[in-house]
Amino acid sequence: MFGFRYIKFDPTRHVMVYKGGELRREGPGLAFWYFAPSTTLVAVPLGSSEAHYIFEETTLDYQQVTIQGQVTYRISDPKKAAALLNHTLDARGDRYVSQDPEKIQQRVVTAVNVLAKARVQNLSLRDAMTAGERLVGEIRDELKSHPEVLSLGLEILGLSILAIKPTPDTARALEAGTREQLLKEADDAIFTRRNASVEHERSIKENELRTEQAVQEKRHQIEKADTTHRIGQEESRRALVELEAANARTSADARAYALEAVVKALAGSDPKLVQVLAQARMKPDALVAAAMTEFAANAEKIGEINLSPELLHELLKGK
Repeated sequence: MFGFRYIKFDPTRHVMVYKGGELRREGPGLAFWYFAPSTTLVAVPLGSSEAHYIFEETTLDYQQVTIQGQVTYRISDPKKAAALLNHTLDARGDRYVSQDPEKIQQRVVTAVNVLAKARVQNLSLRDAMTAGERLVGEIRDELKSHPEVLSLGLEILGLSILAIKPTPDTARALEAGTREQLLKEADDAIFTRRNASVEHERSIKENELRTEQAVQEKRHQIEKADTTHRIGQEESRRALVELEAANARTSADARAYALEAVVKALAGSDPKLVQVLAQARMKPDALVAAAMTEFAANAEKIGEINLSPELLHELLKGK
């Protein structure tokens, strides 16, 4: 009515009321009446905002990568933001009279892009794809002290990099390389397993050969010991035979010597006497046999010989 209006702001908007070119009042969440034709309202948002970004950069080895993420910020100094960008509301206080407030998000994303580019261009493709956490820390720390961020009175609340992706062709090439590497590792694992199996089998064969060799050596030792024992037995037997032969020769020599002595002693004696002496040591049956021999020698002189049954019995009994 008549240009007077009532307006109420939420606590997340800092309001500055200008009248006649002078700042009359300011603060978050104000509610007041104002005369629209002569009053200018400036409202700066204080709440946090999120800016999503996605841009392409070139790595050190001239490969294109896409960096995707988001940055969270808020206006901590409304006066600096209002001094650089127009946050004036229309006469009804419903909307901004310019698009300057939307430029804050773009300027923050641009600052992130500049900082990311300075780092990615010094990294190879493989290094860039795995440098997400390190890039987040470095870019966030430098972004907080970035001149444009400070001049706008902004506070960086958070920064994240959701993905660093190569182009589809490069991704396929990397996948092929990785796949070939995995296949090579699988082949190496199979080779190692087979080689271990061969080594194990070789060890078993070597153990078997060593065992067989030990058995052969033990058998040879036993045979050698048995041969040595048999040789010893044969040598002992030969020594015994030689000893027995020597004893026999000694006995024969003794008997021959005794016989030679007897013969020498009886050399000049009557043969009848010698015969009597020989018969003196004979057994009865031998004497009978000698007598029969004598009878046979003088058979032409003997007419008849009678032998008693008792004599024949004794002779047969002696046999």
